[in-house]
Parts: sequence; structure tokens; C-alpha cells
Amino acid sequence: MLSALVNSFKIPDLKKRLIITGALLVVYRVGCYIPTPGINGAALAEFFNRIAKTQGGAVFGIINMFSGGAMERLTIFALGIMPYISSSIIMQLLTAVIPALEKIAKEGKAGYEKINQFTRYGTVALAIIQSFFIALWLENPARFEGLRIVMHPGWGFRVLTVLTLTTGTIFIMWLGEQIQERGIGNGISLIITAGIISRIPSALQQLYVLISPFSPSRRQIQPFTLLVMAVLLVVVVFSVVMITQGQRKIPVQYARRIVGRKIYGGQSTYIPLKVDTSGVIAIIFAQSIILFPATLASFIPNPGFQRLAQSLIRGHLLYTLIYALLIVFFCYFYTAIVFNPNDLSENMKKYGGFIPGIRPGASTAEYLDYVMTRITLFGALFIAVIAIFPDFIMAWLKVPYLVASFFGGTGILIIVGVMLDTLKQIESHLLTHHYEGFLKGGHIKGRR
Repeated sequence: MLSALVNSFKIPDLKKRLIITGALLVVYRVGCYIPTPGINGAALAEFFNRIAKTQGGAVFGIINMFSGGAMERLTIFALGIMPYISSSIIMQLLTAVIPALEKIAKEGKAGYEKINQFTRYGTVALAIIQSFFIALWLENPARFEGLRIVMHPGWGFRVLTVLTLTTGTIFIMWLGEQIQERGIGNGISLIITAGIISRIPSALQQLYVLISPFSPSRRQIQPFTLLVMAVLLVVVVFSVVMITQGQRKIPVQYARRIVGRKIYGGQSTYIPLKVDTSGVIAIIFAQSIILFPATLASFIPNPGFQRLAQSLIRGHLLYTLIYALLIVFFCYFYTAIVFNPNDLSENMKKYGGFIPGIRPGASTAEYLDYVMTRITLFGALFIAVIAIFPDFIMAWLKVPYLVASFFGGTGILIIVGVMLDTLKQIESHLLTHHYEGFLKGGHIKGRR
């Protein structure tokens, strides 16, 4: 692996791409510490320390994670890339249900650029709406128990906040596109990963305080517990890698065709059906739904609604059950959106392809749907277990959620998935120039 890393800098084009990627990620991280004008940073930090101990802390958790901690500091990148992610998901769903958008999406590169342009417009609209309501929320002193967050409230502050946060989101989107074009890896995914990884030093600091190696009287975690945590981390990462790379290969045979003096087809290939098609999308959807009551509870002072929201916070049995069921549901929902067995069957039939033992056409579509339904169940159950595993770690080993979050959940799925994708792209450059890849044999496991 070390030799592969050294070889990466021997290829001029790859070296340039790696340097550009690193430089743009540094720019992003610097922006996460530039404060939004008109905000009392000390009062805001105190407020977030208070709500971290209540159900309100979960409301901002996912936004803060995707923004790399910029949300709790309300910097110029406070919204992070979440508006772009939300707009992308909305466009993907609309493309599946609106025939006009579906037709545009099938136009190749030109269609992709049109859909991408619509996604950008949606990103701007969502960023404006979110930043405006954040400005209104910050101006209300009754919510902050005497803390004065905004120095000079009014329309001037609101307009400035909307312009600052919206521009920050657009700039992050531009950084992601530049990484995509001139760097290595998926730009948006790398920006999200950089934000998640930036929380590791804080998690290690909390873990060090819990261990207290030089003060046994203050020690809250024993060495054996630390060893168990290390083993669990390795097992979780290994499991996530296996499921992320897991595929069901459906064999496909193409009939031989003679056109003039040339012979086409006759070869065998396969259709790779992923065990986990939805990835982290299912967890994001489920978190958004289950955190909605807690979000409303912070605005509606109704006792009955407050009790309902209280039962749907992290650590309660009802929360865990509903959360797991929502993840399974959205795994199937997203898979149904992006995987169309009828289109796949028709394309195979058009080019003379067939699955051995299965008749082309409707029978092939039914078979593909049957297989996808079965393997999605295992993927969905695994994602549900990984999503609730940090809650189990937090309750069992008595560690803060910041530490427990690296044992599962959205963060570990994003980190592993993005790192594997980036390594594949780097490895492709290495193999093109006749260098060995990162793993033995020059191939990441699962690539043949």
C-alpha cells in the first residue's frame, strides 16, 4: 500500500489531481471557521451545549455532521452541502415520476447537464428558504433562555444571513464540481467525508478523557473496554466494506448475430445487482422523518405533543423500532425508484441478451425483481443494524455519542463508501500506467 501511495506521485496527471483535491478540501475546511456576520459566537456555543443534553440536540445533529461542525458555529458554510443533497434527492424522485423529466434524463450527456442545472436551481431555492428561517430562529431571544445570539436583529441581519449562507452553499457546490473535474474522486462526497473526519480529533479527545491513563481515579473506561471497542470498530468497518462491495451477479448470454461479414455477440457477461442499492440515502430519509416531531416540539409548546416527541428521541425503544422500520422501508423505496427491471429486461431483449433458463421479456423482468427484492432485504436489515449500533454502543459502554457515532450510522457508511470509490479511481490511474494497486494483485476486493 505504501509503494502504491508513492507511485501515485510518480504519475504527473494523478499527482496534479491529488494536490488539487487536497487544496480544495483545505479551502473548504478554512471556510468552516469563518463566522457569519452579526452573530455572538460565545452565546451560540453556550446554547448548543445546552440543547445537546435535550431532544433538541438531535434536530441539528445530522446538519452539523454534514457541515463538518460549521452549523454549531454558524459559519459561512453553516448549511453545508445539505441543500444540494436534498435537491439531488428531490430531482431523482421527480425524474422517476414525471415523464418529461424522465425523457430528459435519457438524452445522454445533454440530459444529465439539464437535470444537473435543475438541481442547482433547487439548491439555491432550498438554501434561501433554510437560511431565512435560521435567521428568524436566531432572532427570537425567548428560545435561547436569555442568551443574546444576534447583536442587531432586523431585516438587515436577515438579508445578510440569507446572502451569506446561500453563497456559502453555492461555493461548496462549486468546490465539489471542481474536485470532480480537476481532482480525484466524487467532489461532493469528499467534502462530506472531510467534514465527518474533522470530528475525529474531538472524539479522540473525549475518549482520552474517559480513559485518563495518568489518573486512575478519573478513569471511566477500563483498558479491556477500550480493547473491545477497537475490535468492534474493525468488525464494523469490515462488515460495511463487504456489504458496500457486495453484489449478486446475474449471468447474461448474448446471442450471436451476423451482420454482413461481421459477427456480433456470442459473449457472456453478468448484471451486478448491489446488495445495498440505497447506501446512506435510506438513513438520511429515516432520520429526517423521525426527527420531525422533535423539530415541531421545539416550536409547539403543547404538553401532549411534547410527550410524543420525548418518546421519539435517541435511546428510547420506540425510537429504535420506528427508526429501523423506516430504514428498511426507504431501502426498498429508493431501490424501486432507481432500479427498473422492465427497462433492463427490454434493453437486454433489444440487443439479443438473455438470462440462461429465463425467457426474455416479462419473465426476465419478474426474475430480476424477485432477486432484487430478496437481496435488498439483507442489505436493508444490515443498514438498520448499523444505523442503531451507535445507540447500543453509547448505552452499553457509557461513551458520548460523538465517540459512539464512529461505530456505525451515517458517518461510517459515508466514510467507507467514499474512501473505496476514491481508491478505485486512484487505482485505475495506477493500473493504466502499469503500477500495482493498493491491494495485492492490483485490485480492490470485488473488482474483477
